[in-house]
Amino acid sequence: MAGRAEKIEAALREAFAPRLLEVVDESEAHRGHAGFQEGGESHFRVTVESEAFEGLSRIAKHRAVHGAIGADLMSEIHALALTVRE
Repeated sequence: MAGRAEKIEAALREAFAPRLLEVVDESEAHRGHAGFQEGGESHFRVTVESEAFEGLSRIAKHRAVHGAIGADLMSEIHALALTVRE
């Protein structure tokens, strides 16, 4: 079964065909903080570059990423730091 990082990556690849995609699990850096889950996969940093974001506002880009990841998976993630570029 795929972990959250793999699910995030697969969803974003399918939705945006990115030329650059990095999904980093930063959960261990948040040990002892709110939302930390033993085993990780609670805090992510994602960088995605795709032509699909051309002409979109920053908010629209972030909404598109959240939509592609989906409500179910988003509800399992405590923190998602995004860098979204055209």
